[in-house]
Amino acid sequence: MVTAEQALPGRSNPMPVPAAHHVNGHPLAPPFPGGLESAVVAMGCFWGAEKEYWQLDGVYSTAAGYAGGYTPNPTYEEVCSGRTGHTESVLVVFDPALITYEQILAHFWENHDPTQGMRQGNDRGTQYRSAIYTFDENQVEVAEATGELFEKRLTTAGYGKVTTEIAPLTQFYYAEDYHQQYLAKNPNGYCPVHATGVSCPVGVFKQDEVPAQTEVLPPT
Repeated sequence: MVTAEQALPGRSNPMPVPAAHHVNGHPLAPPFPGGLESAVVAMGCFWGAEKEYWQLDGVYSTAAGYAGGYTPNPTYEEVCSGRTGHTESVLVVFDPALITYEQILAHFWENHDPTQGMRQGNDRGTQYRSAIYTFDENQVEVAEATGELFEKRLTTAGYGKVTTEIAPLTQFYYAEDYHQQYLAKNPNGYCPVHATGVSCPVGVFKQDEVPAQTEVLPPT
């Protein structure tokens, strides 16, 4: 991993954000309708990860972007250089009355291999590491609990330790326009899913005991 001192300087101007989601027409950036919550996850190539989420019932919007690094407003080329510290990440905006954060994370755990360190399959580099970037303490608790349970399942199935980074979200930077909903625009685009085939147990918490999230992601 690059250090903060070694990271590229970036820029002050944010990436332009498309006005509407290519698949469902909803906004990609705040303000979002009241009552919605946000999650940010990284599970390898963000093209396939974003598609996995926009197909779920209860997901209002998704966006590809960069998180977990140091360089402000990075470009795709900069992130791929390994000199920004960012992951290829996905913002998921969802209705907790229809899909819980725990279910969002169950989908995260099941649809990539969180034991591979700085890679997913043939995609190698710090930008492909597995990560969950949290908005509040409730998300931290759910991320850690589901990760511990899934690691036990993975170990039983012959996999190694989970290497997923769990950290507070410092900033989500939107990726370039052409990355947004990429596989809807390019149905034959390359982005394999590296699922292990191991199911993630849900139901760690009773839903009525999970505090509601009150903040959503800032636009830049």
